[in-house]
Amino acid sequence: MRKKVDDRVGPAKRSRRRVVITYGTYDMLHVGHINLLRRARNLGDYLIVGLSTDAFNTIKHKSAYQPYAHRRRLLEALRFVDKVVPERCWEQKTRDIKKFKASVLVMGDDWKGEFDSLKKLCRVVYLKRTPSISSTQLRALT
Repeated sequence: MRKKVDDRVGPAKRSRRRVVITYGTYDMLHVGHINLLRRARNLGDYLIVGLSTDAFNTIKHKSAYQPYAHRRRLLEALRFVDKVVPERCWEQKTRDIKKFKASVLVMGDDWKGEFDSLKKLCRVVYLKRTPSISSTQLRALT
């Protein structure tokens, strides 16, 4: 089992790691989420997940089946997720890329082109979604 990278390591060690950042609601965690997060982590050494807060989901006209705290605990339990931060607004991506010195922003390909303006800050990668699975589909079954 891979050991989590300690955030308290010295600046020299932090500056050498390749930080990947991604964002989402991650409601009803499913294999599509796992596939995306695992592939995102494989693009670097340290994966940060910006998890949409319940308030931000309201702004986006979305609702999550599970509250933020539950979704956060699920993501933190994944061995390939190193850090989870609350996502509170659209503009946060720019600030987080700078703050965490992210080398790569990863989003699902349903967002293709939406974050191309961030290419001046880091590499932007849109990963293919896993076919035949989504939180929307799972909600329809309940």
